[in-house]
Amino acid sequence: MNLREYKGHSAVIEFDAEDEIFVGHVAGITNIVGFHADTLIEAETAFREAVDDYLKILAKAAG
Repeated sequence: MNLREYKGHSAVIEFDAEDEIFVGHVAGITNIVGFHADTLIEAETAFREAVDDYLKILAKAAG
């Protein structure tokens, strides 16, 4: 388990040995926001993009 943090949100990133990819999800929110990547560096980028997209959706729904 690999915890990352970005803009106040955390992610759990794990390596899926069967598919040979990194799989993650944003933790601590009621919605399911997942991402995957071939490398840990790409997973970090995918996590940040997922958080940015999630925050945009929340802002759009609120406004």
